[in-house]
Amino acid sequence: MRKILLISFLLLSGGLLFSQQLPHFSQYYLNDFLINPAIAGTRPYFEGKSAHRYQWEGITDAPRTYTLSAHGPTKNQKMGLGGYLFTDNVGPTRRTGFNLAYAYHLKINQKLNLSLGLSAGILQFMIDGSKITLREEDDDIITNGVQSTLIPDAGFGLYLYHEKYYFGFSAPQLLNNKINFFEDGRNPTGTLPSHFFATAGYNLQLNEDFTLQPSVFVKYVKPAPIQFEGTLKVLYKNKLWLAGTYRDKDAITASLGYLINDSFTVAYAYDFTTTNLRNYSNGTHELLVGIRFYSFAPKKDSEASFE
Repeated sequence: MRKILLISFLLLSGGLLFSQQLPHFSQYYLNDFLINPAIAGTRPYFEGKSAHRYQWEGITDAPRTYTLSAHGPTKNQKMGLGGYLFTDNVGPTRRTGFNLAYAYHLKINQKLNLSLGLSAGILQFMIDGSKITLREEDDDIITNGVQSTLIPDAGFGLYLYHEKYYFGFSAPQLLNNKINFFEDGRNPTGTLPSHFFATAGYNLQLNEDFTLQPSVFVKYVKPAPIQFEGTLKVLYKNKLWLAGTYRDKDAITASLGYLINDSFTVAYAYDFTTTNLRNYSNGTHELLVGIRFYSFAPKKDSEASFE
């Protein structure tokens, strides 16, 4: 019985673990394919990215998230293909996912495109009982060791993009699957609720050297309240950027990035926690590296340099 209660708590405890938020990254504007499959192929190159997030440094067993993604256009640039892997570790729990994405691009006019995307994949949820300390040493959660389960996943997205602005909407985890760890009738369950994401941004050319890129990211996961993020990014010669982000009731983020030889991206972000966690945490570190492969047609009229 203790095992059932403990795992139920892990599944349902306010969204820090399995049942709520998908892995979060402060530099969403650099890795937007992770939150919207319609992004696949909207740039005239293939790109691969790896991101590492070390959340709430100083707190034992705080979240650690790692991702690897790649996407790009088909030769005629009418479709996009991509995929990503992620692992999200929180204490004795781990969530691993693999998703593939397909997008179809519609030209609305010479400078405006609409992309429609679908994603499908599989999620693995795991609890390592050997990492949990209980008063009752003979509790069978320890002897049972690792408990895991596999769950299918699917989502969709749309992305309207122009050389000066973009708008995106996506809904991952559409299947609302339940997490079941046991097959003996004692299953505690946690539901994976659908997420709803909206993004928008604008490309404002100040002069030959400087570009200003404001953007917003809105997230909703029932029953949590809507969360808002606003970012202001200053880009110098389309290579060096400095950005600041405010995340409602969570953190303020500062980030710095550089594009090397129009091919290699390196970016770092630091979150200053604004909640009571700041009394226990040394903040959050996030590192992103990426590479571009220019293979096909010249730059689309509707492709903007939002990175």
